[in-house]
This record gives sequence, structure tokens and C-alpha cells, in this order.
Amino acid sequence: MAAAAATLTMILMAACVVYSTASSRSRMVGGKTEIRNVRTNEEVQELGRFAVEEFNRSVKVRKEGEGELRFVEVVEAQQQVVAGIKYYMKIWVTQTKNDGAESEDHAMVESVVLVKPWLSYKHLLHFAPSSSQ
Repeated sequence: MAAAAATLTMILMAACVVYSTASSRSRMVGGKTEIRNVRTNEEVQELGRFAVEEFNRSVKVRKEGEGELRFVEVVEAQQQVVAGIKYYMKIWVTQTKNDGAESEDHAMVESVVLVKPWLSYKHLLHFAPSSSQ
């Protein structure tokens, strides 16, 4: 009976090793992974909104006629586990005019936000026009 239990334990351990090895091949440690269903993912949409708001706060001087950027939606996102989680996002925005009217033109921007949830920390690392629209 003890031999059968030991054999069963060895088989279960081997199965766990095979499973963990197979699942880790699809995602490298530190590699970027695609986030699915971005448009319905509330956390990602909120991070996109945060990125646009942080960018607006950081802009000191605006050109004449230009107003703030307005968040429309995150359309693509990836995440990367680092000392926290980096979110790489493509975000649709519009730009307001100084009179508050919203432009009809949409623009795509790329943004990177670092999140450390255990510290309640979010930081905008990158925000720029997208090279691919």
C-alpha cells in the first residue's frame, strides 16, 4: 500500500512539473503578454484614462488654439511583469480647443504605465504619438 502511494505521489509530481514547464513556454518571464478584451477591461480602460490625465497635468505650455487631450478608449494593451506590472497601451484621444470645444479628429498615442498594486502606486513612464495608426 505504501509503495502504491509513493508511486502515485511521484506520478502527480511529474505531472505538475510537465504542466508548469509547458505553460511557461507560452510566456517568458519578463516578456510582454497581450491583454485580451481590452475594450471591456475596466482596469485597462482606467489606466488609459490615468495616462491621459497625467499627460495633461505634465504639459506646462500649450500651443495657441490647443487644449487638453480627452481620453476616448484603450484599443490595444500588453502587460509585462517587472518590479510591478508595466502596461503598454495604444489609446485613442481627441484634443479640445482652448474654447472647450472637442475636435472631431482622433489621434492614437502610445503609453506605458507602471503599477505596483501593493504600494497603491501608478506612474506614467511614456506618452507619445503612435508611430502606427
